Amino acid sequence: MKKTIHTNVVVIGGGAAGYSAAFRCADLGLSVVLIEKYGVLGGTCLNVGCIPSKSLLYLTKLIKEIKILEKEKIFLSKKKNINIEFILKWKNKIISNLLKGLDHLLKQRKILLIKGFAKFSEKNKIEIFNNFEYQYIMFDYAIIASGSHPVKIKNFLEDDYRIWDSTDALKISKIPKNLLIVGAGIIGLEMATIYQVFGAKIQIIDTSKKFMSFLDVDICDFFLKNFQKKVSISLETIMLNTKFSDEGIEVSTQHVNGFLKKNIYDNILVAIGRRPNIYNMNFEIFPIKLNDLGFIEVDNQLRTNISNIFAVGDVTGQPMLAHKGIYEAHIAAEVISGKKYYFNPLVIPNVAYCDPEISWVGITEKVAKVKNLDYKAISIPWKFSGRALSSNCAQNGITKIIFDNKTHKILGAIIVGRNAGELISQISISIEMGCVAEDLSLIIFPHPTLSETISLAAQSFLGCATDILNVI
Repeated sequence: MKKTIHTNVVVIGGGAAGYSAAFRCADLGLSVVLIEKYGVLGGTCLNVGCIPSKSLLYLTKLIKEIKILEKEKIFLSKKKNINIEFILKWKNKIISNLLKGLDHLLKQRKILLIKGFAKFSEKNKIEIFNNFEYQYIMFDYAIIASGSHPVKIKNFLEDDYRIWDSTDALKISKIPKNLLIVGAGIIGLEMATIYQVFGAKIQIIDTSKKFMSFLDVDICDFFLKNFQKKVSISLETIMLNTKFSDEGIEVSTQHVNGFLKKNIYDNILVAIGRRPNIYNMNFEIFPIKLNDLGFIEVDNQLRTNISNIFAVGDVTGQPMLAHKGIYEAHIAAEVISGKKYYFNPLVIPNVAYCDPEISWVGITEKVAKVKNLDYKAISIPWKFSGRALSSNCAQNGITKIIFDNKTHKILGAIIVGRNAGELISQISISIEMGCVAEDLSLIIFPHPTLSETISLAAQSFLGCATDILNVI
């Protein structure tokens, strides 16, 4: 006979936001049940997203470095072949080790993990499907952290094995000779970086008029100048039709200027966005309020319009980032435990882990102009960085920081180049702590490092830089 159990908190979804919420609730003394449809923690991020993609991107960076050293005749290698089988084993070992760690933390916190699908039957009751032991959970509070799934293009033959989403692409089942990527966003850029190094010819198409239109044009131009040396990107381009055959997928595309093009591809990767996993949860009985894009609406304590039900992570909408979901998860858990906490970060950093990396946080120069702010933008090309020159990454790196002319506060930054995702945290901390340019210029940065470009930007803003000519 199936059991009905009671818990203080039930968490739906075992991804980064879900397990973080469950762990924090347990640490605060609450009893927790975690429902995960696959019965494995980590969600998209750990299993088929962030971690495997970053592992492969790290590998591709090493491969590119080796090729550069070979050209300089510094490093000579005899074998040129890439062993896909061992790449997969290496990638899966990384995932497995992290999963073991999460499983250990789950057990130490005495959290009950249930494999199955959750469906609300009342405001305090959940029915579980595809589980042979438990049927109902009575709860005081619920946290929805069910994540998201890739958007599909309706006119594709979705059941054709040659049509990939990001999950399929990360399986590295084969290296196509010709790969079409639909979508020039973060996922598309990262997958292009991986497969280009593995030997595929990459074509990216996107309907957008401008590349990453939310970023500054000068930074986008700088990035594309480097990125398009290896990958072709066609903006303002739509897909007219596809024709499947044993030889490949014939795709007809059209540019906004009327130019028509036909190409045959081995595979097509669709990377045009993600949608929340909220279907079949029976939200209609309350109902839980959704926004115009179909994401769950929450307040600044992550509470839905139903007072005892919270939502965190991708289901709450953009930005759909693991670190934002984890932060939200902590807040929700703390609010449930009785703390008066709020989700109110000044900034949330973003990173595209392509090659070169792009990271950004806070206000861009584009936004500063729209808001008519009194600002100054300082850009430091990495050709002025000794570390960049000695690490062979000077040609594709730049640090751009936006300063308030009156207060000297840091408003935002965009960094392109190696380890940009690591460097951006220094700007995030500066903004959250209300640092001014003088603070950055007076901090002693280690030399030689890429982080010195941040200090150099502040010094340039203040007119006291010595390694470059100052911008007055």
